[in-house]
Amino acid sequence: MGMAGKPKLGQNFLHDTQAAARIAAALGDCSGETVVEIGPGRGAVTRHLAQSAGHVLAVELDGALVARLRSQFPPEQVTVLHQDIFDFSAAAERAGRKVSVVGNLPYYITSPILLKLAASHAALDRAVLMMQREVAERVGAEPGSRDYGLLSVTAQSYGGVEKLFTLPPGAFSPPPKVHSTVVRWRIAPRFADLGVEEAGFLRFLRLAFAQKRKTLVNNLRAEGMTPAAIGRALESASVDPLARAETLALATFAQLWKALAA
Repeated sequence: MGMAGKPKLGQNFLHDTQAAARIAAALGDCSGETVVEIGPGRGAVTRHLAQSAGHVLAVELDGALVARLRSQFPPEQVTVLHQDIFDFSAAAERAGRKVSVVGNLPYYITSPILLKLAASHAALDRAVLMMQREVAERVGAEPGSRDYGLLSVTAQSYGGVEKLFTLPPGAFSPPPKVHSTVVRWRIAPRFADLGVEEAGFLRFLRLAFAQKRKTLVNNLRAEGMTPAAIGRALESASVDPLARAETLALATFAQLWKALAA
């Protein structure tokens, strides 16, 4: 069995034209905007963005695909960048306003890309992202649900996440072994509203979720916080001493962090 037809970098290309149109449409009106597309592949979604966006910056790692995309789209509509790391802040500065993002995120780099987008929040307005269904469930999960965890609270600290639709493996070539879900993330950090400091609060969330099956108290005690201080903070935030992190809403975490800081 020859490997000639097998794409490099484990890519699965979207070939469902209706789905491609829906992904582009999920951004809403972007006629005056620069849209950054992460991993345009063979240009299924790029084709629609080229029509609807002010300008498209398509960031592609695979050199063969870069050449193909450049021959497909006029540079005044679509700038194809052959690179891996992208500077969203510089793009927003050049555009004179926040940029929006569209991307089909490969499973193995979904979390790093989400964190990179979160770190670039000042430059971003919204993101429409396709990811493995299981990861999308975690990103958009509600407190108390099976999928709610560190990825959920971290993403949701930076704005609301909405699951839009799910695509079967057959929408891609070659078909992956998983379903893919498209989410829309409105980038609007909540730290100021919650009255917390970004870096310290995110560090606290990582501690709270450090060991999945432990209670919140045990995770915090493992960090050297005294039982008395933890007890006072739980009481002031009205949190059950036996609670696990995965049952708490973001606002409750914020109350707890402020009580502990005090």
